Amino acid sequence: MDNTVKCAGTNRQPGGVMSRLAQDTAGNTIALIAASIFPLLAMIGGGIDMGRTYLTHTRLQQACDAGVLAARKKLGSTVAATMPADVETAGNKFFDLNFGAGAYGTENRNFTQTLEIDQAISGTASVDVPTTIMQVFGNDKVSVTVSCQSRLNFSNTDVMFVLDTTGSMAATNPGDTKPKIEVMKDVVRNFYGSLQSNKPVGTRMRFGFVPYSTNVNVVNLLKSDWMVDKWTYQSRVPEATGSRTVSFFSVTYERLSGSHEWIPPYPSPTCPANTFFQTYGPTTVVSTDPYEDYYDSKTNGSIYSCQPNDGGYLVAEDKYDNLIERTHNKWAYEAVQYDFTFLYKPVTYDVTKIKGTSGSDTAHQDGVPVQIEADPSTGKPANTLEWNTGCIEERDTYEINDYNNVDLTRALDLDIDLVPTAGDARTQWRPMLPGIEFERLTYQTSGGYGFTGTFSPDPAYADPYITRASWAGVAACPAGASKLAEMDQASFDSYLDTLRPLGDTYHDIGMIWGGRLLSPTGIFADENADVPGKPTNRHLIFLTDGKTEAFKEDYASYGVEPLDQRRWSQTSTLTLNQVVEKRFGVACNEVKKRNISVWVIGFGTTLNPIMKECAGPGHYFEANNAAELSTTFSRIAQQLGDLRITK
Repeated sequence: MDNTVKCAGTNRQPGGVMSRLAQDTAGNTIALIAASIFPLLAMIGGGIDMGRTYLTHTRLQQACDAGVLAARKKLGSTVAATMPADVETAGNKFFDLNFGAGAYGTENRNFTQTLEIDQAISGTASVDVPTTIMQVFGNDKVSVTVSCQSRLNFSNTDVMFVLDTTGSMAATNPGDTKPKIEVMKDVVRNFYGSLQSNKPVGTRMRFGFVPYSTNVNVVNLLKSDWMVDKWTYQSRVPEATGSRTVSFFSVTYERLSGSHEWIPPYPSPTCPANTFFQTYGPTTVVSTDPYEDYYDSKTNGSIYSCQPNDGGYLVAEDKYDNLIERTHNKWAYEAVQYDFTFLYKPVTYDVTKIKGTSGSDTAHQDGVPVQIEADPSTGKPANTLEWNTGCIEERDTYEINDYNNVDLTRALDLDIDLVPTAGDARTQWRPMLPGIEFERLTYQTSGGYGFTGTFSPDPAYADPYITRASWAGVAACPAGASKLAEMDQASFDSYLDTLRPLGDTYHDIGMIWGGRLLSPTGIFADENADVPGKPTNRHLIFLTDGKTEAFKEDYASYGVEPLDQRRWSQTSTLTLNQVVEKRFGVACNEVKKRNISVWVIGFGTTLNPIMKECAGPGHYFEANNAAELSTTFSRIAQQLGDLRITK
């Protein structure tokens, strides 16, 4: 074997040049490499350029999505015909942040947005990706185009408005031109319109209302089985003290023309001056034995009765419009006159007349036989009183000492899902009857209004320091609550028109009944449960304009507090305001246990810590004027829906 290493071109072999070339393979490798270099460049260069193109496509899609999401969020609940400039700016900003000019060496970046008729925002983004090695083959760039769309979607949604309608809502916030209650109505109307305009076809959206102040008005929502048959009120009974024979001089009135009406109490910053005046015609004698005559009178103007209320006045107006009456005077008869005194004490009344013919019928405002007056001609004390408020007294509860461990088997008022049991008064509600409620052993201040002193649960005979709870500000009852229902704009607006500012601020009763009307597992479970296959998002929006203001002289949802002593007494370690606030906190937690989102808004006021804790971070707001309140509701509307990429 020849082990000599041979180098090409040094060994000489027999034969011609061509033969030698044919047999010499030393240069073939170079030729093969030269022949394969272009395919290799195409493979490697194409891989590099396509990788850059794929990365660019991915980042461009992400930037497009971010842009339309930001734009749709900025649009919020606004319904626009064309793309608002600030919305387009927000979209461009987020697109730029995610895909800057020249990113990855790209050129000719472009991003456009379009507002669709259903308020979705569509986007298109394009860019050119310059090639590197592929330029050798005549491909100097790759164009990339992506599309995107963002939409605010709603699943089935229930919204319960719990609205403060106390007397202070008649005031106007600095910088606004309307009272707070009118601003609230305007903003809530717009909120409704915004949600409805974004509601997808086939989606259920319902709204309900609980106006609250000193109490809540729920008469039209309660079944007869949910109301007691009898209840004990702080009332009075007449007791005869003797009788005597007297001659009765009768006076009767005959209206000839004109009108006389009593205007329900309304708030006013000032007390109006009386405009009442009356003129009399001549007396006409009909007979002298027995004596009888008549005369005509003409009355015009108004008499105003004013009571201090939240920095202004609560005004009751007695209005006369050209009223012409004929007054008849006559010595009519002699009869026995019975004299009475009144014993003020707890009295139990039969209230079954408020019930329907069956237990499932709705309770109604009917006449309840009561004994609060006396007929001096018969000696029989009797009267009939209408349940003219529609408000209720709460079911059984107790004075809570440990608010971290509330016993809901005793505090039945705070068990928002408990369905009353027919015949069990502990679980049932009671009609609020201010016409028979009397407050014992209080006295009025020298100004004529307001109360000081100590209330006594002990019975007492007629006393100059006793007031009747039907006094306008003491037993205020707001507009009727409304269950969840699908509402058109007209019915929604019509309901808001019923709201009037009156009464004091008891936040707890508003939260309790807002939860009851919204809960999917409570007294309206058959109406509020999820539709099969379509879960429901539930939201409670609680709006107030002030701090808790509970007064011991109020006749509210727990009776007259210092007399009935169901949850508070004059010897309690907490003030009545503190009790109301702590019970608000308990009620709010019970609401949230039902997977209900709670939103709390302070309108022209600072929210206290309990309300902030109730709502939680991102769910409470403070708005000082109409513009800020509108912005607040827009932010809530954005979060009620499901903002998502749909293309």
